[in-house]
Amino acid sequence: MEKSDLRIDLLGTSLSIAADEDSAYLESLLNRYRIVIENTKKSTGLQDPLKLAILTGFLLCDEIEKIKKQGARGEREGKEAEQLTLDLIARIDEALPGAGGL
Repeated sequence: MEKSDLRIDLLGTSLSIAADEDSAYLESLLNRYRIVIENTKKSTGLQDPLKLAILTGFLLCDEIEKIKKQGARGEREGKEAEQLTLDLIARIDEALPGAGGL
C-alpha cells in the first residue's frame, strides 16, 4: 500500500505524518481526535494544549480498554450460548425417537 501524508494542526502545533493507511481513514481519525479534544475541553475547562492532549489520549485509551473488555465478554457469552445450544440439540436428539443426526 502506498503511504498517505497527513497534515495535523491541533492545539497550536503542526506536524506532518506519513502512514500506510488510506488518506480518508487518516482524516477520519484526525476528525475523531478533534471532536474528543473539544469534548474534553468543554467537560474539564482545560485550556493548556499539553494537558488537553494528555488527558484526551488517556480518555481514548480508557475507551479502547472498555471496548476490548466488552468484546471479550461478548465472545465468552457467545461460546456459552453455543455450548447451551449444542447441549439442547443433543437432549432433543435423545428425546425424539429416530431424530438422531439432524
